Amino acid sequence: MSSPIWHPFTQHGLNEPIPLVDRAEGAALYTADGRRIIDAISSWWVTTHGHGHPRIMAAIAEQAHKLDQIIFAGWTHQPAEDLARALIDLTPEALTHVFFSDSGSTSVEVALKMALGFWRNRDEPRHRIVVMEGSYHGDTIGGMSVGARGAFNRAYAPLLFDVDCLPFPDSGSEQLCLDAFEVLCRAPERPAALILEPLVLGAGGMRMYAPWVLTELRALCERHGVLLIADEVMTGWGRTGTLFACEQAGIVPDILCLSKGLTGGSLPLAVTLARAPIFEAHLSDDRSKLFFHSSSYTANPIACAAANANLAVWREEPVMERIEGLVRKQAERLAALSGIVNARQAGTITAFELERSGSDYLSTLGPRLLAFFRERDILLRPLGNTVYVMPPYCIEDRDLDRVYGAIADAIVEIG
Repeated sequence: MSSPIWHPFTQHGLNEPIPLVDRAEGAALYTADGRRIIDAISSWWVTTHGHGHPRIMAAIAEQAHKLDQIIFAGWTHQPAEDLARALIDLTPEALTHVFFSDSGSTSVEVALKMALGFWRNRDEPRHRIVVMEGSYHGDTIGGMSVGARGAFNRAYAPLLFDVDCLPFPDSGSEQLCLDAFEVLCRAPERPAALILEPLVLGAGGMRMYAPWVLTELRALCERHGVLLIADEVMTGWGRTGTLFACEQAGIVPDILCLSKGLTGGSLPLAVTLARAPIFEAHLSDDRSKLFFHSSSYTANPIACAAANANLAVWREEPVMERIEGLVRKQAERLAALSGIVNARQAGTITAFELERSGSDYLSTLGPRLLAFFRERDILLRPLGNTVYVMPPYCIEDRDLDRVYGAIADAIVEIG
């Protein structure tokens, strides 16, 4: 009997098998038919410490017996209060306010609305949003609007708003990006905000750029009074080798989007952190200036409890040591591969393209690679012909060897 489920980013017309996962532990998934699958992409970049971390699981169970859900408009609860304060302590001092939502896409949607509301409530409305070529910021309407146009959103083009796009700062051509942004900043209608993925474009093909470019873009924002939104939904929580990617550029954004690893990957939750002036632009005795955004499950208590446990893991366990070890191990294994081009690494993330291929997301090579890895009990999900490895920080050497062994075999048999 076929399943009635319509899966995300899945072409059901290809009739590809969809494994039924029964449980997970550490860096492994276990299917109902007894297979052990190595989770080499952290279940879509969310699982940081590994599946089923005991401390996070215990916090979820404990909170579930206290308070499962409550409206967050005009009400509050201790897990959210604790989490907000912990995030303020963890992130740069300039970020003073925390707005909760449910996913990376909604954290971006919140950020865009904050930026536009900031300018409108100051009676100097600005509407232009600047983005980086090849970006991906989610699948809500705002998120798609500030993402790259193409296969992801072609069918929904009538719903999307226009943006200004900067050329990607490839090595050797970074100045083109900076010059293009300065031209936009000097235009009569100045931008409201620049939104970017710091250092690494995720779904855009794991493209990477130098930290100094981010430093210079931040400086231009400050010089011209443009808000900077950092989408660290994927790059946050240690993925690039530091807690947040912005640290490597020595910058603090005006608005910071976090999700995925916020709960260690256990439950959906997101936050958008903002500087005080952005909050204060919405602070008024005029109710029409309040921030009009919410969802039914904003700051769900159980998800907040999971996030609090995750932050405790970061504080009390040697997470950065694990990350440093994984960075080194990833580098060693990437260097040993042959028959690839554009090998690159940012922290715990490695990526490359196959030698003879282009870089199209809809490349026919993508499904063949996906099937190849699935048949070898490896969860890798290539972005077209771009193969990347982003495992949980707990992955063992033998499993990492299996992952790169499967990649080496794929290069020979498919590439």
